[in-house]
Amino acid sequence: MNLHEYQAKELLKKYNVPVQEGIPVDTPEAAAEAYKQLKVQFGNEFSVVKAQIHAGGRGKGKIVGTEQRGVAVGKNAEDVKTIAGNILGGTLVTIQTGEAGKLVNKVLVAQDVYYPGPNPIKELYLSILLDRAKGTNVIMYSTEGGMDIEEVAHNTPEKIFKEWVYPGGKLEPFQARKIAFNFGLSGEAFKNMVKFVTNLYNAYVGLDAAMLEINPLFKTSDEKIIAVDCKLNLDDNALLRHPDLVALRDTTEEDATEVEAGKHNLNFVKLDGNVGCMVNGAGLAMATMDMIKLSGGEPANFLDVGGSANAQTVEAGFRIILKDPKVKAILINIFGGIVRCDRVAQGVIDAYQSIGTINVPIIVRLQGTNAEEAKKLIEDSGLKVQSAILLSEAAALVNKAVSA
Repeated sequence: MNLHEYQAKELLKKYNVPVQEGIPVDTPEAAAEAYKQLKVQFGNEFSVVKAQIHAGGRGKGKIVGTEQRGVAVGKNAEDVKTIAGNILGGTLVTIQTGEAGKLVNKVLVAQDVYYPGPNPIKELYLSILLDRAKGTNVIMYSTEGGMDIEEVAHNTPEKIFKEWVYPGGKLEPFQARKIAFNFGLSGEAFKNMVKFVTNLYNAYVGLDAAMLEINPLFKTSDEKIIAVDCKLNLDDNALLRHPDLVALRDTTEEDATEVEAGKHNLNFVKLDGNVGCMVNGAGLAMATMDMIKLSGGEPANFLDVGGSANAQTVEAGFRIILKDPKVKAILINIFGGIVRCDRVAQGVIDAYQSIGTINVPIIVRLQGTNAEEAKKLIEDSGLKVQSAILLSEAAALVNKAVSA
């Protein structure tokens, strides 16, 4: 589950992680008021207006139809109001959103941390995630933080450092000091970085995060260490331990069909192809998607109805697939083990009769428990459904459908 920047920062503060303070707002007028509050609190003349979407690259991204970037500096209340007005309600396209972009419903008006002082400022990078190859958590960090971190990783990988921490263990003091040393820090900044990294790792573990990224990780001119931006992804499987965090989910940032599928306990992932598929079991689903690809089609989705599917769940899955205008055919490939084939067949029939006219070919391959009963149900229904026994037969029917 992804969180917005402003949500992630509030959670970090509970673990004593210093962050760039800000106020989330959803109107230009509220943005101007937020600027005034921050000016009184911190004495800064400038404030940063940041679009709040679940995607990176906001600083380089632009609002569709304008030159307005997703992150911009306002010099006064009126300036902040104008920037917020340009961003709110617009579609922000970044390197991570793709051409479709994301609608911006909220902006964060944040304090200016680039103020002058006795020491040079530094933009650093730090992230924590699971290294699956080693079976440990890994802290990745670099002295080259900022908007071009992807290019740094690609062109100069030697500038990316890694520190591994075993799950269940803690970040040892010597490891935190090593990270601060590799950042090239000394004195007060060194001490502050040791505290920052230690508390940040505690937040990663305590929140059951899947990924925690701070970019830029900022050293101010007066030697403070601050999280200027934060991307936080929580492990969905651990949310039962954090009922308070479930409320932070923003479903408007997620694919609507995936949200609907979740309500019916369907494992659904939207793809860009032209053949919708409904399968039971992740392994069979992957094999079915491969078969669709080899047959000349492209999978439009991954949909696993699971072992507890009934006619209602199958109907719900069927409706979700049909919402995709790109779908030229639907392949239902069920092996009746835990879920009975006749349940799936009844779900298809119910959906077909409930929806009415369906203009795309439907190919059904049912094998296993109650396969004969399922075949009879479909044949007696009078529906325009094409049946297949072998996977090769289903592949041929898919090829015919997408070639038409």
